[in-house]
Amino acid sequence: MTEAVRIEELCFSHVASGLPTLDQVTLSIPPGEALALIGPSGAGKTTLLTLLDGRLRAWRGRVSVLGDALDPDRAPPRARRADTGFIFQDFALVERASVLRNVLNGRLGRIRPLRALLGRPSKDDLAVARSALADCGIVDLAERRVDSLSGGQRQRVAIARCLSQEPRLILADEPVSNLDPARAAEILSLLTEAARQRGATTVFSSHQPDLARRFARRIVGMRNGRIVFDIPTAELTEDATARVYDDANATVQPRLKAVP
Repeated sequence: MTEAVRIEELCFSHVASGLPTLDQVTLSIPPGEALALIGPSGAGKTTLLTLLDGRLRAWRGRVSVLGDALDPDRAPPRARRADTGFIFQDFALVERASVLRNVLNGRLGRIRPLRALLGRPSKDDLAVARSALADCGIVDLAERRVDSLSGGQRQRVAIARCLSQEPRLILADEPVSNLDPARAAEILSLLTEAARQRGATTVFSSHQPDLARRFARRIVGMRNGRIVFDIPTAELTEDATARVYDDANATVQPRLKAVP
């Protein structure tokens, strides 16, 4: 079985600081996994997700996504990019466009270039987009402008846009950081269940270990660009969490597979 993600000895440093943002990261994720990345700001979570999305350059190591090797010097081909969907922390929606138009934007990687340029989705594209709206519970918002929506509604639009892309891998960068606890749980439940129904692999980052425990089957703790632990959700304890969030106990142990 081909792994959804395979990373070996990955290293990356931002040019401005010269400091390692990702340091000797090794990780494999099987198809259909729901994996959470937890850790403090600056741990490397967003950088790792950006790399898996094919948007990071000048890294070292070996990385494959959905069976295809990534190149540190160039973006993946257009034909492959549609298989990976990304949900941004700040939603990244077209504010003055309708909800349906935003969700249809998720189809651009699947549409012929001329049809995409002319903005003329096919009946099949419209059907996929409306199905994503239904799955996210926002069919009634299809004609509303995004700038008239609440934060929770906007995040549903962002998820629907991603689902309309029909990705095999869904990457979500702090997808509920701007929401209250009740809405956050609601959105993560929606996201992980929609991915499960589609057989897609999900990797999301979070500052909230309790939410990660509820909606991921596996949790990777990161600190200072390294993996501190990689464990099944059932093994996430307060001691394990302290190792990435508590300065007094944050001893980094790369590629640790169990919590002592």
